[in-house]
Parts: sequence; C-alpha cells; structure tokens
Amino acid sequence: MLDETIISKAILETYNKKLISCLSLDVAIAGAGPAGIVASYYMARKGLHVAIFERKLSPGGGMWGGGMMFNQIVVQANALGVLDEFDISYKEYQKNYYVADSVEAMSKLLAKATSTGVKIFNCISVEDTVVINNTVKGFVINWSSVGIANLHVDPLTVKSKYAIEATGHPLEVLTVLEKKACAKLKTKTGKIMGEMPMNADKAEKDTIKNTKEIYPGLFVVGMAANAAFGGPRMGPIFGGMLLSGKKAAEMIIKKVGKK
Repeated sequence: MLDETIISKAILETYNKKLISCLSLDVAIAGAGPAGIVASYYMARKGLHVAIFERKLSPGGGMWGGGMMFNQIVVQANALGVLDEFDISYKEYQKNYYVADSVEAMSKLLAKATSTGVKIFNCISVEDTVVINNTVKGFVINWSSVGIANLHVDPLTVKSKYAIEATGHPLEVLTVLEKKACAKLKTKTGKIMGEMPMNADKAEKDTIKNTKEIYPGLFVVGMAANAAFGGPRMGPIFGGMLLSGKKAAEMIIKKVGKK
C-alpha cells in the first residue's frame, strides 16, 4: 500500500540533497538551451562539477520548436561531430545542410548530459551574480514563480569557479551584472552591444567567435554571445550553438587545468 507522505518525503529529501551538493560548483550555467547543455556535457565528461539553472519548466530553450513550430532543425557539416557525439540522427538535405528532428535532438542532449553527471534545476531563475574582487564567483537563485508573482522573497546563493551566461536573446545574467556591478565587459564598447537583425551565415560564424570570457569568471555562449557582442540572430540552424557550447567547455577545462 502506497503512503503519500513517503512519496513526499522521498522527493523532498532527495531534491534537497541534490541542491545542497550543488551549492559549490566548478561551473554554474544559467540557461538550459542547446549551447548550455552541450557545454555542460563536455565539462562533466572531464570530471568537472556542473549544474544548470533554468527558469522555465522545460529545459531545452527554443530548439524544441524547430522553425516556427515545425519541429525540424538544420545543422551544417562542421557541427555533425557534435550530433554524432550525442547519437542524434540526421539526414543530408543538400550539401552542407543537414536536417534533424528537434525533439529527438533536444531529448538526447538532455539525456546524455544528465547521464554524465550534470544536474539541471528547472523552474529556478538566476536573478543576480556573486562578484568578488571583480570576478564572477557564482549565481544568486530564486524560484521562477517568485518573480512571476512579484513577491519579495530573499534568494539563495550558489558559488562556482566559473559561470556561463546561456540565457539566449534576453541576456538575463549579463544585463543584471552590467547594471548592478557597473561592469566593463570585454566588448568593443565595454557594454552589451545588442542583437542585430538576422543574417544566418554571419551569425553562425559569430556565435563561435563571440564565445569567450566576457567578464572575469563569466563566459557567454550561443545566442547570448551574439546578443552581447552585437552579432546577428541566426534562426533555426543550430551548428553554431552546438559548437559554441563545446568551445566554452574546452576553454574552461583548460583554465581549470591551469589552476
């Protein structure tokens, strides 16, 4: 016979244990879109302690919807190695244009990342950063519902050696950092430059080029990288997003190794 209180206790005890284990991390990531998830996987595979905080109920960002809710995505040839790494099936549409099912792609990204040890906390927003000696050292987190309800409820803090801004177009973390810390970013203007109109070819290249440490301790990936550095949007082509996540992981792994 099932006991409802045991069910509740099982959820509360195991979740709290998981969250407590992630209060001190190697890398904290804001945003569970494709770039953030890919970055988390490659870092966790190398033994780094990684957690992602996603404000929405469903992790995965915009990839689920493909293009205008036609749940197919396009990936160019130079990113097929990432699809192979995650066992995502694809078909060639024409030279350099490969099509994948967006639901399969995101499901496998999430499954492989979590099976490698990445912890994903959904329904949690990153509302601020921890800045010590002009370096990002973690996130300030709260339930997304607190913000939606416009309640005044004090948040909790997660410390990390490095952090990743992967919230996409809105730049939720970087916007707060720039405003509250008067942060001078590593952009041409020292500030968020904003997203430009669509140019898929340039955007795919810029997404990878703009993946870098934008402020001490904080990296930007995916669409967040283009929005920060003034690059264009790219639409439902995802090679740059995937390669951006992989590049960020490699950069952070190298930094952790040096320490």
